[in-house]
Amino acid sequence: MAKRKLRMGMVGGSLDAFIGAVHRRAANLDGEIELVCGAFSSSPEKSKATGESLCLDPTRVYGSYEEMIRKEKALPANQRMDFVSIVTPNHVHYGPAKMALENGFHVIIDKPLSFNLKEAKALEKLVQKTSLVFALTHTYTGYPLVKEAREMVRSGKIGKVRKVFVEYPQGWLSTFLEGSSNKQASWRTDPTRSGAGGAIGDIGTHAANLAEYITGADITEINAQLSIVVKGRKLDDDSSMLIRFDNGASGILMATQVAAGEENNLNIRVYGEKAGLTWRQEEPNTLEVKWLDKPKETIRAGWGYLSDVAKSNTRTPSGHPEGYLEAFANLYRNFSKAVHDHKPGKKIDASKYDFPDVHDGVKGMAFIEAAVKSSASNKKWTKIKY
Repeated sequence: MAKRKLRMGMVGGSLDAFIGAVHRRAANLDGEIELVCGAFSSSPEKSKATGESLCLDPTRVYGSYEEMIRKEKALPANQRMDFVSIVTPNHVHYGPAKMALENGFHVIIDKPLSFNLKEAKALEKLVQKTSLVFALTHTYTGYPLVKEAREMVRSGKIGKVRKVFVEYPQGWLSTFLEGSSNKQASWRTDPTRSGAGGAIGDIGTHAANLAEYITGADITEINAQLSIVVKGRKLDDDSSMLIRFDNGASGILMATQVAAGEENNLNIRVYGEKAGLTWRQEEPNTLEVKWLDKPKETIRAGWGYLSDVAKSNTRTPSGHPEGYLEAFANLYRNFSKAVHDHKPGKKIDASKYDFPDVHDGVKGMAFIEAAVKSSASNKKWTKIKY
């Protein structure tokens, strides 16, 4: 594909949605992508109003994703969208992703991949069949110092990984917020829209993915306890578990949305034979390295001593903070490179472009399924079946 701006279509992300606006800002940050069309809501009126606010051609603001995909495909190749960004609640992930792939469009989708594992596996088969580019927005893997941590593990600097502690405490669901008019709380705690997992699906999958990304190892078994703390809630809002990795390492994973006072305190500690690494999402430009036989190091974003992969995902000089939107934009930029390089019938290796793909999505859904199963079982230790 000749180098030009990629044309993006969006499913979901109306004016009163949270994550759609984040996707649009992230996609726009590097000037390589432009939003050209969208089906922003199941309400045609809300979709139209969103399109107007974004100054889109009204003829390319659609009342449904089916209409958008069908009409965009009918446009000349130099006008139609190149890919679809799907930013809907979980139960509306599978339909538009499936239809987009079947009609020749690349896909980038918010996590978790789908409503259940069955849908996830069906999408994986479709991606393999079509060889189209498919990305999943596990945002936190986009941070430069997360990538630096991964490179330190890959290079053997900290030795063989032995222990992992990953925590994701939030406090925003400490009360029965879904009983109010809060749209985010309403769908995220509804099993008909969110799926089998509440906090474990919403943020637990991020914690698991981060642990796997940095260590380069897969979580294979878990011993989980999922709880509903707030009275009247239908899905788990608190979870903790023991985890085992395929490289022999063990660890603890905690994900809760009832930790009063916490904002978005995702943090991880990875311990190898020679050193331990600590990274916090609320202080993303710092990576601590605690050595076995020498003083602790504090690594900062933006410096020349970083690995090439960390530097290539950094936009500002040291001391100029980068955060969530830049990390999100790194996923879009890397996805964009893969789309530009894509040739019909030829599979793209997402690992070479460094973005989460459909297989990461399948792993996430298998993780949710295993966590729910383990929590309900007396046996407890449960294998994750991909």
